[in-house]
Amino acid sequence: MWMLLIAVLLLTGLTAALWLYNRIRSAQAEAAFPPAGSFITVEGTKLHYIRKGEGTPVVLLHGGVLRANDFDQVVERAAACGYEAIAFDRPGYGYSERPPRATPADQARLIHGALKQMGVEKPIIVGHSWSGLLALTYALHYPDDVSGVVTLAGAMYKEEYPAEHGDPISRLAAAPVVGPIFVNTVPGSPLGMALARSSVRQAFAPEPVPAGYREAALELWLRPGQFRANREDILAFVPAALEAGRRYREIRCPVVIAVGEEDPYGTREQAARLKRDIPHAELREIPRVAHMIPQLHPELALEAIDRVRELSGAAPSVPVISISSETL
Repeated sequence: MWMLLIAVLLLTGLTAALWLYNRIRSAQAEAAFPPAGSFITVEGTKLHYIRKGEGTPVVLLHGGVLRANDFDQVVERAAACGYEAIAFDRPGYGYSERPPRATPADQARLIHGALKQMGVEKPIIVGHSWSGLLALTYALHYPDDVSGVVTLAGAMYKEEYPAEHGDPISRLAAAPVVGPIFVNTVPGSPLGMALARSSVRQAFAPEPVPAGYREAALELWLRPGQFRANREDILAFVPAALEAGRRYREIRCPVVIAVGEEDPYGTREQAARLKRDIPHAELREIPRVAHMIPQLHPELALEAIDRVRELSGAAPSVPVISISSETL
């Protein structure tokens, strides 16, 4: 009996210590990587976004780990080339709040509402990785309010999605009672940090992780709220992809599908399938490129955006400044 009591006390103490440790690390992360943009409230949910440049509006939606800053280099290049570039922290990521429901359709609605408040009309929607589905969902729900879509290493279908057959960690994080305990203790622990480092390396492989990216990814991704948002998105992906995938043929706006030939996540198969579902889409398979196109190959992202602008006839409203990768 005494041994059981001691074990319970030790477990409770360890849990409390890890909970406090995670809170301290989260505060340190937010001090080290503060918000870089502005805020807007939609349906009671505060969203953080970065906005730069004038011209054709382009909305940039990050994948399942970090935040709007994934598109920093794309934003800079686009703003110099006749675009109004807007990169959102998706709900629950970075400094955006997470509403009670945040399916891809819910997120599309919030972003659409934010753009309406901001006076942004008919943007090009760009989705990287998980947000390939989000960009296409946006186009399906708001066909009259979009000029075109770009998917970058996009996940669009249940099949070939890494968590196609479920994800134990995500189910644990979403579970009643034990879920909040888990997300507030384990992700930021030494074990969680080690697993997260491995995940970041895998996301970039076989290409290198940019200097400084790993630190920001680990510190912000492993905050309890953002980790839970990421896991909820993983669980929400499959049913949302099944529903949206049946309707992709309805999309009429210009679509460019960009995918790296060395992407390890099954996105090449998904890109080919999307091309079959949207015959007018342009498919670009890029040699010697893996999954993290916005971070490592912003010039390729901008080329795809330029192509959608050309196809949509959305001419730039300010003079275009010619730039090259050597100038940035």
